Amino acid sequence: MINVANSLTIGRILVLPFLIACMYSDQNWAIWCAITLYILSALSDFLDGWVARKYNQISDFGTFLDPISDKIFVACILIALVDIGTLSGLWTIPVIAIFTREFLISGLREYLGPHNIQMPVTKLAKWKTTFQMLSLGLLVAAPLGYNLLDGGRIALIIAAALTVITGWGYLRVGLDHMRKMP
Repeated sequence: MINVANSLTIGRILVLPFLIACMYSDQNWAIWCAITLYILSALSDFLDGWVARKYNQISDFGTFLDPISDKIFVACILIALVDIGTLSGLWTIPVIAIFTREFLISGLREYLGPHNIQMPVTKLAKWKTTFQMLSLGLLVAAPLGYNLLDGGRIALIIAAALTVITGWGYLRVGLDHMRKMP
């Protein structure tokens, strides 16, 4: 159950409290620490899947844990960004869109799973994840200046748009399967 791929996934979750704590500090070293932890966590998200496929470490535990780990990671950082004021006012709308889609699609997958209906990740959903990770990285680094806040917000809008588009696509497929059920 515990292999390199799953260890990377678990590590991403374990790093979160330290990353979030650094985000709450206005000390320069803490900002750089948060950025470093974020980059390492984002890389681990790519590496865990690559390691699992390359070294045949795909497991039921990893298949279960990896998407949950990703959602926990994104949700915790978004909550912290809202709480510290990096995202406030209308900038919380993309956050709400992301949360709504994740809950809706997770519930849909949970409902359809016992009926042996799977909804594999689409290429567009992978782009959604890429823009989410890019936006979060820029927003975590925003206290450094350099227009990182603006770049992070633009990437967040793109991520939210892709979130809505892919969410609608999954919902349409899921509802189509539900209509065919006895």
